[in-house]
Amino acid sequence: MDHQVLAKGIALAGCGIGAGLALIAGIGPGIGEGNCAARACEVIGRNPEAKGDVTSTMILGIALSETTGIYGFVTGLLLLFFAPGQFMKFLG
Repeated sequence: MDHQVLAKGIALAGCGIGAGLALIAGIGPGIGEGNCAARACEVIGRNPEAKGDVTSTMILGIALSETTGIYGFVTGLLLLFFAPGQFMKFLG
């Protein structure tokens, strides 16, 4: 009986730690998108005629980099709300 309680505790702790680590994935896209916007502002400041091309490319790059943060967020939510129930069913 004690081993089963210990196994459940370890599974829940693993889910919590994994969710926390998955949610850290939001830091990278935030930094990258900030750098992208800063560089786009610099380029537009130096060459205002290229505003349309730079803006469309910037928006595409930001959208692609944001998917990394979204994947981390979804993984964290799954580890918090879905995985513990599945582990508890498996462990009995």
